[in-house]
Amino acid sequence: MTQVIDRRLNGRNKSAVNRQRFIRRFKAQIKRAVTDAVSGRSIVDIDNGEKINIPARDMSEPVFQHGTGGRREAVHPGNTDFVKGDRVKRPPDAAGGQGGKASDSGGGEDDFAFQLSREEFLELFFEDLALPDLVKTQLAKLVDFKSVRAGHTSDGVPTNINVVRSLRGALARRIALRGPHMKRLREVNAELTALQPATGEDDEEPDTRALELEEEVRHLKQRIESIPFIDTFDLRYNNRIKQPKPTTQALMFCLMDVSGSMDAVRKDIAKRFFILLYLFLKRNYEHIEVVFVRHHTSAKEVDEEEFFHSRETGGTVVSSALQLMHEIIRDRYPSTEWNIYAAQASDGDNWDNDSTKCRDLLMSKIMPCLQYFAYVEITPDAHQSLWQEYERVAGAYGNFAMQQIEDPQDIYPVFRELFRKRVT
Repeated sequence: MTQVIDRRLNGRNKSAVNRQRFIRRFKAQIKRAVTDAVSGRSIVDIDNGEKINIPARDMSEPVFQHGTGGRREAVHPGNTDFVKGDRVKRPPDAAGGQGGKASDSGGGEDDFAFQLSREEFLELFFEDLALPDLVKTQLAKLVDFKSVRAGHTSDGVPTNINVVRSLRGALARRIALRGPHMKRLREVNAELTALQPATGEDDEEPDTRALELEEEVRHLKQRIESIPFIDTFDLRYNNRIKQPKPTTQALMFCLMDVSGSMDAVRKDIAKRFFILLYLFLKRNYEHIEVVFVRHHTSAKEVDEEEFFHSRETGGTVVSSALQLMHEIIRDRYPSTEWNIYAAQASDGDNWDNDSTKCRDLLMSKIMPCLQYFAYVEITPDAHQSLWQEYERVAGAYGNFAMQQIEDPQDIYPVFRELFRKRVT
């Protein structure tokens, strides 16, 4: 009897292959369920999976089965309506629906519940989105290293010893050192064999030459046995070196107006949009750095905690944030080595005559360095001068996009519109 042991590395997810096959097979239904689920969930739950329901009718497949015709006899316990010989009408098709879904026609059925993991949920959600000009220049600076094998060395720690290579070297050494002695030993034994017939067994004194040869045989065997089985010279260790590993890297600028007109609700909408963009970038780049720039009348680079929670009052000068952004790129993040993305959130308010300066900064200094610039204006009101100037930038640069957000439910549609795949 042949026994087969399955040692495939599936871990606890032993049905991972079947799970992926199921997702591919019913992808349209699952994506539709994901879209419905997204509209009702918060961005703070983006790291969680999602339990979705797929209507059972969407999973039905054509099958062969016996019809319900023919003559049959059946006994129904507790029957009070019919007696033997009565003719029972055939029930209409799909009557008496299954499951707990209420229906006035008897056609209810249970939905199939399916739990998506975080990775599967994000994969389906971001599938039809794309980052414009994903990698425009070179792969990133070689800042990451990976350990790779680089042959063997005679020095090392015991944990890195290569047993096979060490024993192979020891065997070769023993063969090389024993070779001359083994050759001489064969010659001596042959000479001894030749001398034995000439030396009578009744001789009182053995032949002097034979004694010398026997002594030489003992000496040669002693030399051969004295060769050590393994020596420190034979030890070989696995050698590993640090090799530079090219990684794609991106820089994400988060620009936000924190003036008095940006209330807590608008800041929360901006935060959700920034988090969503960061998660999207993480799926496309191995290394991401985030720079937070907040501004009112003046701009300041801050950490994430101060960016989202610090309170400021005063007017709005948007150009101060753009100017600081340009200085940071120039001093720390050359565009030839970084894929730079920027997202700006504002309510549209700006100081008089500053919107023109913002347009000039973007068109002359910032946009040539960027992969993509996304501007979201969080306001239900009419657009002001900043939006109008930004429209001119969008007309000149294809990697500049702008959308309006009125309430939290607009975050996902706006994000998908900003980063949807363009048909080329």
